[in-house]
Amino acid sequence: MARPLMPKATAVWLVENTALTFEQIADFCLLHPLEVQAIADEEVATGMQGMDPIASGQLTLDEINRCATDPSASLKPAAPSILLSKLKSKGARYTPLSKRRDRPDAIAWLLKNYVELSDGQISKLIGTTKPTINAIRDKSHWNTPNIKPQNPVGLELCSGADLEKAIAIARARAGTVHAAKTKEKAGEPPPPAKPDSPETAPVVSGGETAETSERKPDPVFE
Repeated sequence: MARPLMPKATAVWLVENTALTFEQIADFCLLHPLEVQAIADEEVATGMQGMDPIASGQLTLDEINRCATDPSASLKPAAPSILLSKLKSKGARYTPLSKRRDRPDAIAWLLKNYVELSDGQISKLIGTTKPTINAIRDKSHWNTPNIKPQNPVGLELCSGADLEKAIAIARARAGTVHAAKTKEKAGEPPPPAKPDSPETAPVVSGGETAETSERKPDPVFE
């Protein structure tokens, strides 16, 4: 069985919206049942928005209901209505002319659902420019009234694997920055005091330091 689009996001949606068992969800999403259980326990994929497999054409409602009533049944993916092309993950991304009109919808979807993505990441994902991203963000794009946010994976503007990778990188960067700021706010403990050097040792009477005074031998009387 082919790997579903954005398997973890799909698993999140199935856990939250269906009565399927962890094993059924894991089998469909090609994950380990323990991974699905961790998603249900909010130990992983925290804050990840679920991807509706019905809306994306990966499953039908009847199929989900069939498996929900029979825990031993396995989910069967719906037949694809369109042939998904394989997109290259490296090199310059070429967007066919027929798909370029979909890019504003994809940009709007990414800006709405994954604010942690940088403009550079969005630009690389779907082959657009930063001025276009800014225009859609501040609603100054010439076609703003007709822009409807749509998943770029469903529009075939990028692969699910590339999108998941970009999101993971963006969240890792955001987590690092947050941790650093938290550390600064909390304040680091002051460094341990260094022992007095000979130059800064306290001076006792006679122009001698405490250290040399302690080390001076007792006088010898003949």
